[in-house]
Amino acid sequence: MTGQLHYIWCPRYRRKVLVGPVEARLRELIREVAEKLDLEILTLEIMPDHLHLFVNAPPNLAPHDIVARFKGVSSHHLRREFDHIARMPSMWTRSYFVSTAGNVSSDTIQRYIEMQKKRG
Repeated sequence: MTGQLHYIWCPRYRRKVLVGPVEARLRELIREVAEKLDLEILTLEIMPDHLHLFVNAPPNLAPHDIVARFKGVSSHHLRREFDHIARMPSMWTRSYFVSTAGNVSSDTIQRYIEMQKKRG
């Protein structure tokens, strides 16, 4: 059985750096990490100052290990590839939000995430 997890995390100081080529590269990195961890990306929305990620995850992976891998790999590559990000003290905050689909249907979560881009 897999679990559906909704993640939200943001860059340090909520800086609006997730735009243009940074957004495109972050999207690639998230897909690569998901593939390595055998995760199915249900929805991914990258806003200028945060992102929403909704995944199907195998039960052998802890939610905190998943987000640590996404944040670690993306920070490593983005800081090496973009000078303005390399100058930040760190790419991501230490915090993140995660919740299981639980009592809320996965369709509801996907609609919520997709609406974030339209609201901003």
